[in-house]
Formats: sequence, structure tokens, C-alpha cells
Amino acid sequence: MALNPVVAEVTARITERSRATRADYLHRMDAARDSGAGRAKLSCANWAHAFAGQTIADKLTAMDGSKPNIGVVTAYNDMLSAHQPFERFPDVIRKAVREVGATAQVAGGTPAMCDGVTQGRPGMELSLFSRDAIAMATGVALTHDAFDSAMMLGVCDKIVPGLFMGALAFGHLPVVFAPAGPMPSGIPNAEKARVRAEYAQGMVDRTTLLASEIGSYHSPGTCTFYGTANSNQMMMELGGLHLPSTAFVHPETGLRDALTAAAAKRAVELARSGESRMADVVSEKSIVNMIVALLATGGSTNHAIHLVAMARAAGVLIDWTDMDQLSSVTPLLARVYPNGSADVNAFQAAGGVAFVARELAQAGNIHTDVVTVMGQGIEAYFQEPSLIDGELVWRDGVSESLDRDILRPASDPFDKEGGLRLVQGDLGRAVIKVSAVKPENRIVEAPAAVFETQEDALQALKDGKLNRDVVLVLRFQGPKANGMPELHSLSPALSVLQDKGFKVAFVTDGRMSGASGKTPAAIHVSPEALAGGPLAHVRDGDIIRLDAEAGVLTTVGVADLTARPLAVRSTANAEGSSWGYGRELFGAFRHVVTTAEQGATVCFAVPAGVGGHTDTPPNPNFVDRTVDA
Repeated sequence: MALNPVVAEVTARITERSRATRADYLHRMDAARDSGAGRAKLSCANWAHAFAGQTIADKLTAMDGSKPNIGVVTAYNDMLSAHQPFERFPDVIRKAVREVGATAQVAGGTPAMCDGVTQGRPGMELSLFSRDAIAMATGVALTHDAFDSAMMLGVCDKIVPGLFMGALAFGHLPVVFAPAGPMPSGIPNAEKARVRAEYAQGMVDRTTLLASEIGSYHSPGTCTFYGTANSNQMMMELGGLHLPSTAFVHPETGLRDALTAAAAKRAVELARSGESRMADVVSEKSIVNMIVALLATGGSTNHAIHLVAMARAAGVLIDWTDMDQLSSVTPLLARVYPNGSADVNAFQAAGGVAFVARELAQAGNIHTDVVTVMGQGIEAYFQEPSLIDGELVWRDGVSESLDRDILRPASDPFDKEGGLRLVQGDLGRAVIKVSAVKPENRIVEAPAAVFETQEDALQALKDGKLNRDVVLVLRFQGPKANGMPELHSLSPALSVLQDKGFKVAFVTDGRMSGASGKTPAAIHVSPEALAGGPLAHVRDGDIIRLDAEAGVLTTVGVADLTARPLAVRSTANAEGSSWGYGRELFGAFRHVVTTAEQGATVCFAVPAGVGGHTDTPPNPNFVDRTVDA
């Protein structure tokens, strides 16, 4: 089918907007490629250092001078269930590449923190910044210039975007991403949500809550809800950086090991052929495909930030208007928790990524003429792997959904629009995920209750002070203020208010979790309050209208919001976000970070006019206390 005209229009606009930055990026990658293989430029002493710790057999292979060497960047640790399986991946990779006359080395490791552990804790204020730290660590790992291609081992929230950004600095090389897969299903998601809501109301004790959570998160592998981690995997597949349909295969299986080995061998093939370098795989078209895949499956709101920074690493400039317009023509094909009751294992069983890829391609919602690690075109991603008599076999995925309550064709979607929308007005620009919000809850007009810490807001909710129609405004939560933590701890309490029949909405310059759900939440408000954004002018009792259907986020009856004095952030709040739990190490990040719509990044400059808010005067209350110290 012909490409949807809106998809074509948005892609053309992105291409034109990115003309200078993309050309500069490709020029640099061409120069790196044309300078020759890195290992050929290393002196004998350099090369000896690079292989001093390897086996005799690998040393002999490396001394040949013509055999590919694969650099592996791993985010392994055994605190993250999703990353624990990576402990054994390097051995699988080394064995696989030796079979095809190549070598592989772990070039370096990156940090990998778990938002599930830091939710509601001070460490969450490092979470978003960890993405850029991971990008930098990836750059350090690959800067030895001893590799002919690379493999990235990562799954979770900030890790895959960080690996993606860092690897693009070496986009003259082919790069293959290898995931670990989800854990088997635990207790039903509806049951987990019920217990969380009851705990928020004091109806069950902490022991009951802990038992429920352990029943949900119980073994190696990715958490099974469709949050940021699993959204990452969907995007890596539709972006052409995975082997097809590898995202949702369980870790502790022969098929997973076979796929990891096949990914390693593919990295060798690409090193030898010089094809599918990452700079060519990641293009304006593939970025659009990634956005559409996210929207079609109701993926994580965190990617409204991550995708901007990820694209910028390849010289591609996108913004929330692009995402909103793509969402308007993207069919919602999947209902996976928190947008439904099923988990990613059920999604995979119903047809998975191969079904989604084929449906989006046949409906004209994605570009099919893209470069992937499998070669030219997207068609390889309509296939699924199987292990038959120990051999990896590829065959076409299902042509019809095996469970239409979870996965539907583009001709009969759950919704004719995607799950993400832009809202804007005198309060700035924000995004809202509506795929899990019932239509009757998408428009809220109510008095504001303004807070500047999550703890104060939770206390007010617990004390019953917000048992009314209310728009909870939580400001000073942006990247400059405190690193833009997720505020998922508020979700259960807000859901309880909504269930009582009140009109409830949440407005913040912070983030919600990739698991944000049924309460309407205008998040990532940009510019943030601490940078002089409009939220700094809001007062308790102001009437705020959030209309996700019309794309509106505005005050009602306020003649000139910005004529009011800026709110003064409390000294305790400011100082509390500057020290402890490693936060003092990121003071410089808070000082120079871009806006949320510009990717909330410290890695890349953003051209003037991109992201909608480059000329906002700074908030005079902003003080980088770490730098002062």
C-alpha cells in the first residue's frame, strides 16, 4: 500500500529540518569510514595491549590483521532482572564469532540503574541523566578504535537509548543490538493493580503489597508490562537494529542463546561486507518507523524525550508536533498492560512484533524502503525464529492475530489513533498518553492544587485534602530542577480519587513512569518551571483545563499568566536535590541540560527554534548549587 500522506509529510518536514545537522553527521561518519579500519591504524604496541588478555587462539586470529574484531558494550549487572542474563552473553558471542573466523571483546560496560528500585527515592533524580552517562560510557568503550563492528547488550529504560546515542558516535561501524528477553508471566496485572490501589487506601498492609510485587517481578528477564524497557525493544526491531522478532524471547532458553549467537555472526558478516553501518540504518525514515511502532502499541511516554535525543545523535531533528501528527494517523494495534490486562508474553503469543510490523507496512504507516542490519527493506521483520533440531530457522509470522483482545489488524484497530498526544496552551507544551485513559476522563477542568515535591502531594492525598475535582500541579520536577524523576508513586492515589468519581488530572514538568495509566496526565511540561516556564506562575485555586481531545492545556479566566511573579522554589527543595545519593556529581548536567522537548540531554547542542522553547528567559530562582560549591 502507498505510504500514508501524513507519514510522508511528517518525514519530509523532518528531513528538511534536519538537512544541515544530518549532512554534518554523515560527513563525519564517511570520514571515519574512509580513514580505514581502526585496527590497521594501531601501532604494534597498541595492538599488543588490546589483545594482551585474550586467549592464544584469539591472539593468533587477531595477528592475522584481516579478521574482524567485534566490540561488545554491555550493561550487565545482576541487580536488574532484565540485565542479569547478559552475564553469560559474552561467552556465547565469543564462541559464535570464533566459528566464523573472527574475535570479540567486551569493549566496556555502562551503568544500568533500575527505576523500579528508585521509584519515589532520591536516586530517581539520577535516572534520566544516567542515559547520557551511558552514552558517554559507550563512547569510552568504543574509542579504542580496535573494532570492525559492535554489539550492544541492553534492555531497560535509559540503557537502550544511551547505548543507541553512544553507538551513533561510531555510526561508521555496523552495530547490532541483542536483547535478553522478558521474564515468564507472574500474577495477573489486574491483580497487581488492585493490590496497589488497596495499599494506597490503607486497606492492605505492606506484607500483602510486597507479596504481590514479588509475584509480579520474580525471575531473570525484563518486567512483563509494556513500559519503557519493552517499548525500547519494539523500537529497536522496527528501527532495524535487532535480528527480527528477538525482543520477547525468554532469557533462559536455547532459542535465546541461538539468537544471540546469530546476532554475533551477523555483526561479523556486516563487518566484512561494510554494509548496514549504523549511520545508514538510523535515518529520518527509520526514526519515523520507531515513532509509529511506539504509537501503534501504546508505548512509554518516556520516549517523547528519549527519541528526540536518540534522533539528534544521528543528526535528525524531531519534536512533539511530529509525534502528535503521526499519532493522529497511527492505528492502535495492541492492548498490553497498562493499556490492557495482558502482558508482553501474551502479546508475543498473539502475534508479536512480526504481526505489528507487517500490519503497519501493509497499511502504509511505516517506510519499507529502509536499511536494517538484515539488509535493504523491512520485510525480514515479518518473520519469526524457531529452534528446530538445534538449528535456527526463520519463517513468516502469523497473518492473523491469535487473540484479538490483545492484538488487532490495522483494518480493525482498538483505536484509529495512537496513544500519545500533544497538549499546549498558556501552560506550555506537554504530552499525554491517552491509550489507557477512558474517553470520559480525557477532559478535566478543575481548580489547581500546587505542590513542589512528590512527598507533599502524597501527604495531601493521604490526608484527604484532595477529595474533590482537582488538577494536581507538581512543578520544579524538570531536568534543570532535579533531573526530571519519574513520579509513578502518585499514580495509585490519583487512580483512587478518579475511581471515587472525582474529575482528576495531573500536570507536571516531571515524568511519569512508562507504566502511566488511567488518570489523565500532562507531563514533561516544557519549558520547565525552574527555567521560567509558565508552571512557575500557577497558584492554588487557578482553574486549569486539560483537554486531551482538543490538545489543550491552559488556565481558564487568567488574563495574563506570565504577568504574575515567578514562584520561588523552596531552599529545602533546591538543596535537597543537589546533594546525596550521587546527585552532587551531576550538578553540571542540571546546569546545561536542554528542555524536555529537546531531549533533556547534555550530549548535543540543539539548533535555535527546535523544540519550541529556546527563547524563554531563565528563572532567576535557578541556582546551580553544586557549581557554586
